[in-house]
Amino acid sequence: MEQWTEVRRRVLTGELSKRAACREYDISWHTLSKMLTHDEPPGYRQCKPRSKPVLEPFLPIIYEILTSDKQAPKKQRHTATRIFHRLRDEHGYPGGYTSVRIAVREWKRTTQEVFLPLSHPPGQAQVDFGYAYVDLAGEREQVALLVITLPYSDAFYLQAFPRECTESFQEGHKRAFEFFGGVPTRISYDNLKIAVTKITGSRQRELTSEFLRLKSHYLFESHFCLVRRANEKGHVENLVGYCRRNFLVPIPKANTLTELNEELERRCRVDLDRTLRGKSASKRELLREELAKMLDLPRQAFDARRVTGASANSLSLVQFDTNRYSVPVKYAHRQITIVASVDEVRLTFQGELIARHSRHWGREKHVFDPVHYLALLERKPGGLDHAKPMEQWDLPTCFIVLRRRMETEPEGLGTREYIRTLRLLESTSVQELTEAIEYALDIGIHDADSIRVILEHRRESPVGLFSLAGRPHLKMVAVTETNVSAYQTLLTEDAS
Repeated sequence: MEQWTEVRRRVLTGELSKRAACREYDISWHTLSKMLTHDEPPGYRQCKPRSKPVLEPFLPIIYEILTSDKQAPKKQRHTATRIFHRLRDEHGYPGGYTSVRIAVREWKRTTQEVFLPLSHPPGQAQVDFGYAYVDLAGEREQVALLVITLPYSDAFYLQAFPRECTESFQEGHKRAFEFFGGVPTRISYDNLKIAVTKITGSRQRELTSEFLRLKSHYLFESHFCLVRRANEKGHVENLVGYCRRNFLVPIPKANTLTELNEELERRCRVDLDRTLRGKSASKRELLREELAKMLDLPRQAFDARRVTGASANSLSLVQFDTNRYSVPVKYAHRQITIVASVDEVRLTFQGELIARHSRHWGREKHVFDPVHYLALLERKPGGLDHAKPMEQWDLPTCFIVLRRRMETEPEGLGTREYIRTLRLLESTSVQELTEAIEYALDIGIHDADSIRVILEHRRESPVGLFSLAGRPHLKMVAVTETNVSAYQTLLTEDAS
């Protein structure tokens, strides 16, 4: 560069002629012309691409393979090495691998999609699911992460659920809206089966009844991305990875999913104090501004649940989501309505609640309530020690003592009487029955009817003094004082 500068200065200022410069600096006339034309060395400039006589006949085959790969699964597409092997084995390519690799790289570079930066008006949201591993009660489990974000303020809400399903989808929306303090006017989604039953056009969708119920309650507008165009909601796509890397690394440990979600919500609140590059204020301040463009939360809380039906089998079990839940035996072989939320499963018959269970997220499990089978055991008392619903029933010690007295003492009434006592749990709690049994044992009573009387007596509330407060019409009633001397007259007459 020093020589370049010196030659230009001396020749262009007239200190040295062009011929003299060529002789003194030992450069050609063409090189001197280039020096005088450019302020700095222009470098090598290729006028036309180099010819590829060996590879060029095979380029259409390479491009055809790469184009067809766009329709193939991502993990089963051609690599440059595989294309080279096919060219060599199927088409007799005589060249080397490097030329093929460069051709593949150039094709991918020129055909790579370019995206348009999008604006995000306040009040609009994006939703997506992701997956991660967590340690729950010492067991490593995969959970579904639901992320809902407001791109304008960059505020987001993250919750973990056992699985991606209707109940977790609805519950995640409910919690997010309460976290933000309002409802977005428009929400963008993938074409997930939870919300879409059928794609009928470019932007037309047939929606599931449960998603329509969610929309009807919160009154937001839904927007679904084009098929295989998740970049239309790229903001939340990136946030799923951000949350996984920053909130779930190292792998979090918790006793329950509820405990984990409380921690995730706390961290979402802390994140609101961040100010991102290019933003004029913190997320919290922008969210406060954005809430003015959002819908108000409905006064009535949303019931995040899925309703379906199933028939109770001969074991009084109703199957839901690969698991089976018990109902009272009198409802066996009946059609049961299942109302399932994230936390529990409610079973109803003709509008009446007949059973309630905690939701089990495993597979092929049986969830029993032993009380449901007591009516059947009263008719078949011999099955008490062999019934599967009773295996894990941990009752207080007084129940064991009561059963022993009923079955072994001369005045005892046997196992059936003990089951009759257990049936009192159909209308009372274990704690209340435990107290009644302990009292009965203390006074030497061990029959079901007496224990029921003790329960009823404990439930009775003492009658208070009658008050005329709030009953002004009764104050107008005058009651004369009774003259008891008249009864004495009658007694005298009888005596005579």
